[in-house]
Amino acid sequence: MDHTMSEVLQFVRENDVKFIRLAFCDIFGMQKNVSIMPHELERAFESGISFDASAIRGFMNVEESDLFLVPDPATLSILPWRPSQGSVVRFFCSVRRPDGRPFEGDMRFLLRESVRRAAGQGYSCKAGPECEFYLFQADEEGRPSFLPHDRGGYFDIAPLDRGENVRRDICLSLMEMGILPESSHHEQGPGQNEIDFRYADILTAADNLVAFRAVVKAIAARSGLYASFMPKPFEEESGSGLHVNLSLHENGVNLFRGGEAPSGKAEGFTAGILRRVPEMTAFLNPLTNSYRRFGAFEAPRFVSWSRQNRSQLVRIPAACGPYGRMELRSPDPACNPYLCFMLLLEAGLEGVKEELRLPGEASFDLYSETGRAAGLPELPKSLEEALERAGESAFIRRLLPERTLESYLAEKRQECRAAEKAADRLHFEREFYFERI
Repeated sequence: MDHTMSEVLQFVRENDVKFIRLAFCDIFGMQKNVSIMPHELERAFESGISFDASAIRGFMNVEESDLFLVPDPATLSILPWRPSQGSVVRFFCSVRRPDGRPFEGDMRFLLRESVRRAAGQGYSCKAGPECEFYLFQADEEGRPSFLPHDRGGYFDIAPLDRGENVRRDICLSLMEMGILPESSHHEQGPGQNEIDFRYADILTAADNLVAFRAVVKAIAARSGLYASFMPKPFEEESGSGLHVNLSLHENGVNLFRGGEAPSGKAEGFTAGILRRVPEMTAFLNPLTNSYRRFGAFEAPRFVSWSRQNRSQLVRIPAACGPYGRMELRSPDPACNPYLCFMLLLEAGLEGVKEELRLPGEASFDLYSETGRAAGLPELPKSLEEALERAGESAFIRRLLPERTLESYLAEKRQECRAAEKAADRLHFEREFYFERI
């Protein structure tokens, strides 16, 4: 949807809207919201709705705690799992300071600025996420257990796959919200599922991913289940990834040619991302638990690329026409999509500007002995290492406001220290992340 403010106000009046959710994300990608009544919406557009930013992790301190939410009218969406009588709508919001300036911790604003700069150079970027998650049984009181919803495997059908109806309801809800899923299926792990999206401009794709996580959790809860985006809930089962498909367009023309090795500006875009991934990993993979996923069950470990090979960090799928793209396979669904996509876009455009070239294609299986002995650079092995790489990166410090970056690094280092002190680190991660992610 793409609405003006006047159209939105008319829609609210004519469609029995009773509650309006103003949504935004903290710097870690956790969605937050406040509900207002319809008569407050015009004021929200004009001057914003204030909130206590000192209560949001990584935002502000108590000495300067007022920030304001200003809804983006283009993001109007009815929440289809809420009652149709007295319906509920949601907007994603800009976060602003009292004087109207954008708040530097608003990652959606940072992504919008990157998109604007790219457009000024004649480029646009489209993204199509593939998001995995686990469904777990809930107890009699609705609290999540650690028992997977089923024992199905990759592409299984009922009765092994017990998630068909839940995935159907998720997809139908997304379509009612204007989000277009392309496919859905059972994944490798017990209770593990995947839903893929049709590509969209990169800002819309980030909005859709934030909305998707909320839809999955809401529909799962309505079905008596619990959905978790924790990257690696089971030590010996497949982890949940967020594969990000990206294409670069110049004056409306896709520069990626499906199935072929990238060339020209598409090669520079891919090489730029490949070069900066180790510095970005603290944001693409933001939990201590994230690093259990690397190097197994088709999750990458080395900084490499190839065509079609699923053991690589970057894969060039066998697709044609408008579907030509690169696929980055390291991120996981615990990331902040706005921050993740902003860094990827900037890294890619940096590679275009510098006319970077890709290293040699790694066409072998990186899980084999030959692959492991290939001498390729590796992704960070832990969140601690990833935070150190990010803190030392001039690229990251150029793109993220200092205060925001330091808040992020400080919070994540505290998580690392807590995990390090735990007698059983996996047990700690389950206690700390399972119900939060």
